[in-house]
Amino acid sequence: MAVLEILRWPDPRLRQPSLPVKEFDEELKAFIRDLEDTRRAGPAAVGIAAPQVGRQLRVVIVDCSKTRKPVPNHGHLVLVNPEILAWEGHVLGREGCLSVPDYTGNVLRAERIRLQAADADGSIHEYDMEGFEARAVQHEIDHLEGLLFLDRVVSRHSDVFRRKTSK
Repeated sequence: MAVLEILRWPDPRLRQPSLPVKEFDEELKAFIRDLEDTRRAGPAAVGIAAPQVGRQLRVVIVDCSKTRKPVPNHGHLVLVNPEILAWEGHVLGREGCLSVPDYTGNVLRAERIRLQAADADGSIHEYDMEGFEARAVQHEIDHLEGLLFLDRVVSRHSDVFRRKTSK
């Protein structure tokens, strides 16, 4: 297992759309383990997507089980070839990203989603998500399309904020 290098904006590889996973083999499972090691090694990230480490595969990991948000969630999820089937409501919220470590931004997202995705073995699952978990999944799926949260802010002037750093 390995901690992979996280690409940082404005790296052009973050803008490339990802390809669907077709082979659910040991190579995929090894990559997912490395991706999880990378997520855990970073600063308190609830999610990570394959394009953030330079792999154009439709794979994301989301784990909202340790967040302070009170809404129930599905815990640790490996989502392969995720697809949002339905969404409703809209809510504005602050987002950050491992690939944009110096900034956060206010992003409008669907409040609730229905999601379909395969797991690492290729079994298909559907999930109903809301609140923070729905936001995190939408954020990670954007990476699969070559989008960053910076592309979703209404105004880069008023909705993007420099992170405070402690010395």
